[in-house]
Amino acid sequence: MDQFQLQSTQLLAAHQRSAQYGLDAVQQADYVILSAKQLQAQQDEQRGFYLQALPVLSTLYQQIAKSHSTIVLTDANGLVLHALGDDQFLAKNHKVALKPGAIWSEQYQGTNAIGTALAEQHAITVHAEQHFLRANQGLTCASVPIFSPDSSLLGVIDVTGDYRSYHASTLSLIKMSAQELENKILDHAFHDALYISFHSRAELIATAIEGILVFDLDGQCLAANQSALFQLGAAAATSFAHCFDTRHQSINDIFSACRFSPAQLTLTLHNGMRIAAIARFASAPKTQQSKRFSHLNYLNTGDAQVARIIERVSKVLGHEIPILITGETGSGKELLAQAIHKDSPQASKNFVAINCASIPESLIESELFGYAEGAFTGAKRSGNHGKIIQAQGGTLFLDEIGDMPLALQARLLRVLQEREITPLGSDRSIAIDMALICATHRDLAAQVAQGWFREDLYYRIQGLTVKLPPVRERSDLAVVIGKILHNLGQKQLSPAALARCLNYDWPGNFRQLYMVLRTAAALAGDEKQLDIAHFPDEFIDATTVNPEQASHLHTLSTQAIQTALAAHHGNISATARALGISRNTVYRNK
Repeated sequence: MDQFQLQSTQLLAAHQRSAQYGLDAVQQADYVILSAKQLQAQQDEQRGFYLQALPVLSTLYQQIAKSHSTIVLTDANGLVLHALGDDQFLAKNHKVALKPGAIWSEQYQGTNAIGTALAEQHAITVHAEQHFLRANQGLTCASVPIFSPDSSLLGVIDVTGDYRSYHASTLSLIKMSAQELENKILDHAFHDALYISFHSRAELIATAIEGILVFDLDGQCLAANQSALFQLGAAAATSFAHCFDTRHQSINDIFSACRFSPAQLTLTLHNGMRIAAIARFASAPKTQQSKRFSHLNYLNTGDAQVARIIERVSKVLGHEIPILITGETGSGKELLAQAIHKDSPQASKNFVAINCASIPESLIESELFGYAEGAFTGAKRSGNHGKIIQAQGGTLFLDEIGDMPLALQARLLRVLQEREITPLGSDRSIAIDMALICATHRDLAAQVAQGWFREDLYYRIQGLTVKLPPVRERSDLAVVIGKILHNLGQKQLSPAALARCLNYDWPGNFRQLYMVLRTAAALAGDEKQLDIAHFPDEFIDATTVNPEQASHLHTLSTQAIQTALAAHHGNISATARALGISRNTVYRNK
């Protein structure tokens, strides 16, 4: 047995509580199960917690899929909100009800992992005869409570199976899932706040064991996850200065670095240890007056075509108008879609992206609409929530919608018109409320004419259509390059390298541009300035020029600097930062 199983004193206390509730150990289990309407009301009340938990539970289920166990999510009262796994095995062999609507608090089921974890408020395993009711003693159950950032109890994740299938590692897997879920909840809990994710090993950032600290604008700590406190060696975190050595980096430095996009950092603990970190600023949704900047405006870096797109898109936010983004592959369609979502009234909810071209035609319907239990051969026992339901209240982004099969187009149209969805194999419809953004590099009007895309769906998704220019047509390319370099560690370009970048056609658009700059930054190592020699050989070969062309490139570089200088009202430092070049280069080309 593992360290989280009930100790004798805890077991005695739990059994005493069970007896005080008037339960008899030999009585048959009396499963209190809410009606479908009552359950739906509770799920709606817990919707944020419920929806954030679903992908975490799905991942956990994949880890224990062959163990004849059921994974359960409950609320703080022990009400089962969601269950997936082998509940039929349990129902047949143990006559237990571990399904949505059932209540597993100690008051109703006596000592059991769900109810006792809620009562004790820590991770626990209840095995076999440790259950108060004999009816439940054929089970082994492991539960981990879930807490909100303010330490209030939200519910538990539980895994229950036959007592003969007990594995000491089960609770550890649940604890990892619980930590991942708490991190997801924390990630959406604060606005106008600085989030710092960190770990002594950089590759463990963005995993369940990363440390997360949240600070307000004054540097006071708003929240910290358990991993953060463990790494800091502290019972609590009070301020940025309490957590880190500010002689190396102040909180104002970090706010400046991540004001508009996440920044990679190295922070120093008070014991001298240097740790890898990623800082980001979480702004308030647009509906809150405290919103400090627009993600759409961040993309407005001087190109007239892009400026017009942003102006038009901004005017339709919150008006339930679908947006269709067109443009060449790699031109930034998903980046624009994410910015639209972050500036919209749906910003606090999920942004769910699905690439209609990358999913096999046989799977795309179940991916979008979900499916009920047993809907088809190979389906998960518990069914699956589709992408549309995951986007409830938020934004659904259908990338490459021009590649969606015709049969599926008809079903999508029906969902958009009726505002409800019926998963495959189910007879129950679910009302949906979400913003819709679609994108494609294809000419949909031509596809309609050729019969490859439904005309009625085309007009349904075409509320506002915007076309992103390819990189080769953008007049703000120098500024965009400067922003990319800033995110790659504030590298600078030599004038010759900048000129090469400005004169290149970039057939792969931003995907190619970003990868070329990232590779050059890596090849440059500790050198701050990127020169032509640091770039990949393919790029060097493609941009090699003769003397006459070199003169043209110098003119391009000078024009870009002078344009940026004018945009920044003669501020040389701001111009240098925007272009990713040194101030001396700006001086020489004024």
